[in-house]
Amino acid sequence: MPKILFVASEAHPLIKTGGLGDVAGSLPAALQSRRADVRLLLPAYRDAVTRAGKLKTMATLTVPGLDSPVKIMEGRLPGTSVITWLADFPPAYDRPGHPYLDPRGQPWPDNAMRFALLAHVATALALGRTRIQWRPDVVHCHDWQTGLVPALLAREKSRPSTVFTIHNLSYQGLFPPQTFTALALAPELWSPEALEFHGRLSFIKGGLLFADQLTTVSPAYAREIQTPEFGDGLDGLLRRRAARLSGILNGIDDSEWDPARDRFIGKPYSARQPGNKAANKLALQREFGLPQETDTPLIGMVGRLVQQKGIDLILDTLPGLMHRPLQLVVLGSGETAYEVSLRKQVQRYPHRLAVRIGYDEGLAHRIEAGADMFLMPSRFEPCGLNQLYSLRYGTIPIVRRVGGLANTVVNATDENIKSGKATGIVFKDARAGALLAAVDRALALQKNTRCWKQMMHAGMRQDFSWRRSAAEYLRLYKQAARANGQRQDHEPGRKDAHVPGKSGKRTGPKP
Repeated sequence: MPKILFVASEAHPLIKTGGLGDVAGSLPAALQSRRADVRLLLPAYRDAVTRAGKLKTMATLTVPGLDSPVKIMEGRLPGTSVITWLADFPPAYDRPGHPYLDPRGQPWPDNAMRFALLAHVATALALGRTRIQWRPDVVHCHDWQTGLVPALLAREKSRPSTVFTIHNLSYQGLFPPQTFTALALAPELWSPEALEFHGRLSFIKGGLLFADQLTTVSPAYAREIQTPEFGDGLDGLLRRRAARLSGILNGIDDSEWDPARDRFIGKPYSARQPGNKAANKLALQREFGLPQETDTPLIGMVGRLVQQKGIDLILDTLPGLMHRPLQLVVLGSGETAYEVSLRKQVQRYPHRLAVRIGYDEGLAHRIEAGADMFLMPSRFEPCGLNQLYSLRYGTIPIVRRVGGLANTVVNATDENIKSGKATGIVFKDARAGALLAAVDRALALQKNTRCWKQMMHAGMRQDFSWRRSAAEYLRLYKQAARANGQRQDHEPGRKDAHVPGKSGKRTGPKP
C-alpha cells in the first residue's frame, strides 16, 4: 500500500476552522485503516502544539531566507495512531487563536511567508532531504495554503506523485507581485503559465497547474468549478485539466456523529428506535428558551453567517418564516452585519427564533438531534457536512441544489417518495421565495407521519463514512502515480496551463 504525506494547514482536533480541518483530521486515519502508511504535516501553531501532547524533535532543516532552522516535531494525531509532524518555526506559527487571521479578523500580513515555509518543509520531506528515513509515494495537498508544494516538486527529476484537493475555490491565496520576489521562488514560475494570475501571485495555481491529479470534495462541485459562475476566474484552467479533475465526497466520523452513542445529547436514539428524538427536541427548545411544544416544527441551522451559506436568503425570508407555525434555532458566527441582524430579529420574534453567536461543538450535536429539519440554503457548497450529520440523525435537510448538497440529498419528489429514496427537500433558485416554498413543502410533508418517518429512515440508512471515501482516494493515488510518469504535463509552458492575465502578456514581479 502507498506511503502518503498528507499536507494541510489544519486538522481536527489540533486546529480547525472548517471542513478542511474535519477532512485532515479524519481521512488519514481512514486511509491507515486500509493499511496505507500515512504521515500528516501541519504548522506548529501554538494551539496545535498544546493539544498534540508529547512531541519529540525528529529533524531540523534550513530553509533559504530564514535566520534559524525549522524543527520537525513528531507526535500522534489525538485519538488515532497517525504519525503527525509539526513544522516548528516560532516566528511564523507561535501565535494564539486563528491560524489565518489576526485578532482583528484580518489575514496575518505574513501569511504568504508562513505557508511558503510549510511548502518548503513538505518538499524536503517528500524528497528525503531530512534525517527522517521515510519517503512518500504520494504527497496529498489541500487548498491554497499548500499550493506551492506541487509547483516546487514539479521541478524535481525524481519525486513522488502529487494530489491537490480543492476544498473551496473562492479562497485562492492571492498576494501582490512583490511577494513573489520576497519568497525567492524560481523566476520561471512567474508567468501566466505558472503562478502569476492577473498580475498577482496565486498560491492555488501551484496546485491546480502542477499536481498530477486534482480533486474536489463532491462530484457536482467538480463540474461547477469548470463554469464561470463557480470558477472564480479559474474555470478555464480547470476545464483544460478536466481529465485530471474528479470529485470525491467528504465523509463524516460516524462514531463521533452517531445518535445512538452521542455523548453530547441527553437521549440516544437510532433508526430502529427513534422515539427519543422527541425528547431531544424538548431539551433543545428548553436550552434555547423557546416554548416546549412537541407538535411545533423545529428547524435548525449551524454554520458560518456569510453569504455563501445563504444567511442573506434566510434573513430575507424571515418575516414569512415567522408567520408559519414553526421555530428556528441558529448557531454560528460570521459577518458582523448578519450577526447584528439576527439579534434584532430575535427581539421581534422571541418565541419563534433563537440565536447563539459563536460555535459550540456540543450544541451543534444537540441541534442535529433535536431539530425536525435542518436548513442549508447555500449559494455554493463544495461538499457540506451538516446535511450529512442531519441525514444520520433523522433530521430532514432543506437544501439548495448545489455542490455536495445536490450529491447527497435526494429530493422528495412524488416519484422518490413512492420508491422510498427521498431523504430531504431540495430547491433550485437562490431566492427568498424559493426557500420559503421549500419550507412550506417540508411542513406539508411532516403532516404525513408515515411519509416523514420513511424519509427519516432512508436518510439514517445512508453510508457517508470515511471508509467509503478512503477507498476512492486509494484508487486516485494509483492514477496519480501513472500521471507522474508523463513529465511533460508538468513543465511550465505546456499548453493546458495557459491562463492569461488581463492583458494576456507576461509581466515580471515588481521589486
